[in-house]
Amino acid sequence: MNDERALTAEDVAERLHVSKSGVYALIKSGEIGFYKVGRKIRFAESDVRDYIEKSKTNARDGGRPETVALREDQYFDLSQERRSEAGFVICGQDLILDILSNFLRLHGVMALRAYIGSYDSLVSLYQDRVSVATTHLWDSLTDDYNVPYVRYILPGIRCVVVNVTYRTQGLYVAKGNPKGIQSWEDFGRDDITMINREKGAGSRVLLDENLKLLDLYGSSIRGYGNENQSHLAVASAVGRGDADVAVGSEKIARQVENVDFIPLKKERYDLVVKKERFDTPEVKAMLRILRSEKFRNEFRSIGGYDIRDMGNVIAET
Repeated sequence: MNDERALTAEDVAERLHVSKSGVYALIKSGEIGFYKVGRKIRFAESDVRDYIEKSKTNARDGGRPETVALREDQYFDLSQERRSEAGFVICGQDLILDILSNFLRLHGVMALRAYIGSYDSLVSLYQDRVSVATTHLWDSLTDDYNVPYVRYILPGIRCVVVNVTYRTQGLYVAKGNPKGIQSWEDFGRDDITMINREKGAGSRVLLDENLKLLDLYGSSIRGYGNENQSHLAVASAVGRGDADVAVGSEKIARQVENVDFIPLKKERYDLVVKKERFDTPEVKAMLRILRSEKFRNEFRSIGGYDIRDMGNVIAET
């Protein structure tokens, strides 16, 4: 870290004129960078300035922002014991889901958002705490995305897997790639420091599966135990020089200064619904929106999304 003053969530809330819980929502959606000191969340001045500048630029250009602000009452706290009976809870972290939630509300569906990683998203669906899970988990044994994990994590439960988009996963490295990082094998070098995603995130699973194939252990990699909660946060850490490499999606690399992207894997990002809920009015409305040209047009001007199968059923388990 440099000599910037560390800001608390209260400091950031005051600067952005939002509530403290609104700041945590920005963290969960990956809109603002942060880091941890022990168990406490702190923000760099530069991350707050970057967030403000991006907001100004989007407003000035009249273009679509990279993130879509939701009101505080549109977030769902998964610390509650069971799914909210008052809403249709969509679990996951991508921008697409925020826009989908807003479309659903315009169609009369009380859509709520929960921001957690892919593995925990499926666990929450299994426990009936969310209505829709989203996932991008790669299985090295089958070279398939998501379907094997749905079978493992929701045993005996019939589910429908529907495509949302395809994205490119790869490595965030410093501008110019001064250490010449090109592949998963480079994680075995002793001159490399990484920053990791949290356990259960799709990017973390992709890394761990490839490390397993290379017979590499996380404990032997410098920085493996340093975790952050979003693509933006780990990319920002690389851009600041706090780490040499991180795993994440291509789209985020375009938002962060001093970062280059090394593409490694085309991933499939899917949503998962229990079969018994597939014919409910809420799910039918969601599928109509995903398959509509109006919704698809929202993403044709945003790089990083391949929407050719959006709304198509991929598998039933």
